[in-house]
Amino acid sequence: MLTAGKLLEAFQVTDGAKFRLKDVDPADTLDLESEFKDEAPELLAGGIERLRDLQEKLYAQDRWAVLLVFQAMDAAGKDSTIKHVMSGVNPQGVEVTSFKQPSQEDLDHDYLWRCMRRVPERGRIGIFNRSYYEEVLVVRVHPDILARQKLPPELVTEKLWDGRFQDIRNYERYLARNGTVIRKFFLHVSKKEQRKRFLERIDEGRKNWKFSLADVHERQHWKDYMRAYEDAIRETATKHAPWFVVPADHKWFTRLVVAAAVVDALEDLDLRFPKVDARQRAELRAARRMLEHE
Repeated sequence: MLTAGKLLEAFQVTDGAKFRLKDVDPADTLDLESEFKDEAPELLAGGIERLRDLQEKLYAQDRWAVLLVFQAMDAAGKDSTIKHVMSGVNPQGVEVTSFKQPSQEDLDHDYLWRCMRRVPERGRIGIFNRSYYEEVLVVRVHPDILARQKLPPELVTEKLWDGRFQDIRNYERYLARNGTVIRKFFLHVSKKEQRKRFLERIDEGRKNWKFSLADVHERQHWKDYMRAYEDAIRETATKHAPWFVVPADHKWFTRLVVAAAVVDALEDLDLRFPKVDARQRAELRAARRMLEHE
């Protein structure tokens, strides 16, 4: 029987030294039979229900924050995964931030600045749809983007990427030490499946709005992106900020893995509703008396 622990163990990376992206099959479902797909919605609903309960305790306890980082190639299913996995939680306790092209104000600051501003408060779940990892992914694949970042020329050396990996590791260590739980997800879609989803966006009218010709042009850099993702995961996977390299060719399976990882992260915190002390109990009794005598 496949347990949540085994499900997560198969795709979690906490030490990147031996990680190779080619070892992860984007179509993998851990040999679950195709019929299992029909049971997936019910299993996902169970995970969402558990997540709802844990999020309520997270919010009430107001001690921990949770940051979920999603990275992927286009059409890998980031938006739909976030939508389905987080569908049952209280929106007051969740904030989703989608990082697109940096603004002029962003470019006038260091590359972590715009993401630092959106880190979740205690008691809340923050979701980054893309993140500071773009700075070692798309910026690495397209050097012309780096040229627009106004860095002093003497700082743009061959050591720049190693420096950024170190910055990210240190920043995530800092967040973890201050009560922010970090889980990072790379939704690993195959080039073949991406092509299929792009064609669906072209052929189906209700999906036309999702399509961009620029996405097709990016396919020409597929190998460069895969190398960049592999390096990013190898360099920044740690026990306090693990990566989950989730097969994304089958959306039902992707959602199960992500939901299991989020629930597991919250369960590790041993969340509880705050205890009411003697003074607060006395106030509750006084409030009851006042209401009963109105």
